[in-house]
Amino acid sequence: MSIIHVVSMSGGKDSTATAILALEQHNRDACRFVFADTGNEHEMTYDYLRYLESNLGIHIEFVRRNFSDVWWPRRDYVRDAWPSKGVPMDVVQRALSVLERGPTGIPFLDLCIIKGRFPSRMAQFCTHELKVVPITEYQLSLIAGTEHLAWSWQGVRIEESKARRSKLQGTGACVISFHELGGGLFNYRPILRWKWQDVFEAHSLYGIKPNPLYLQGRERVGCLCINSGKQEINAWAKRDKDHIERIAEWKDIVSQVSKRANATFFPAPGDNDTARERGGIWQRVEWAKTTRGGRQYNLLDQLDGPTACSSSYGLCE
Repeated sequence: MSIIHVVSMSGGKDSTATAILALEQHNRDACRFVFADTGNEHEMTYDYLRYLESNLGIHIEFVRRNFSDVWWPRRDYVRDAWPSKGVPMDVVQRALSVLERGPTGIPFLDLCIIKGRFPSRMAQFCTHELKVVPITEYQLSLIAGTEHLAWSWQGVRIEESKARRSKLQGTGACVISFHELGGGLFNYRPILRWKWQDVFEAHSLYGIKPNPLYLQGRERVGCLCINSGKQEINAWAKRDKDHIERIAEWKDIVSQVSKRANATFFPAPGDNDTARERGGIWQRVEWAKTTRGGRQYNLLDQLDGPTACSSSYGLCE
């Protein structure tokens, strides 16, 4: 019974190091590489994935979640059930004006339209729906009708967050690096104890450049989301204003299918009109320009031009 080693790629430092490790330990024929595209990624990340394909001699399979199967039932539910639940008809018609157009083909946006809201720290449904589900489906398709097993290689490290330490530390000196999911699928996390220095050393030893987004002061290169901190939001705003504008457009669209007519990409504490207004994308951009406390602008940071290198990991030459 052979094993197919499936490496989940994100374009980030940890998944790249994990791919390098998989190639070192197993031949290319035994490995597969997959990227779950949310439609909310940075253009440089797409370019970087192609760079990895060329320089690592691999093929990265792009997978995308298709929400057509749940979109139309959601449309029918809004049309048929909302009025009976006391939802005003003008609200129903506003939501239907979006749903009747059909899926946009952008997985992140389609998911938010169906939910009528954006993800939050308490409900980060995007990771499961846009990453876990399509990658799991891809893995199952590889072993369906065969006697193969699939090991899902995941580039996660326990030093990245308290939540990961709590979940994956285990007991004593152990870390939960391997477990069976069932159906021939297994999760494997080979770099749990690596430091970020180890990750970039793997890049260097293999002659692989890091994602250029790290040179812009970003500590993570995933999509702009609820987990983005000040430095990351500021980097997006200074260098990628068009992406911020696109999210502002998405906010307007998702708000149309929200019963309260307001869906915030970066929600503020509380559940009232004032809090929702403070949670606007442009308000968060302005906040990201300030120092700790959110009251005073960081003038030195604003002098950092869009072409300047400001790596948090000391990657500038």
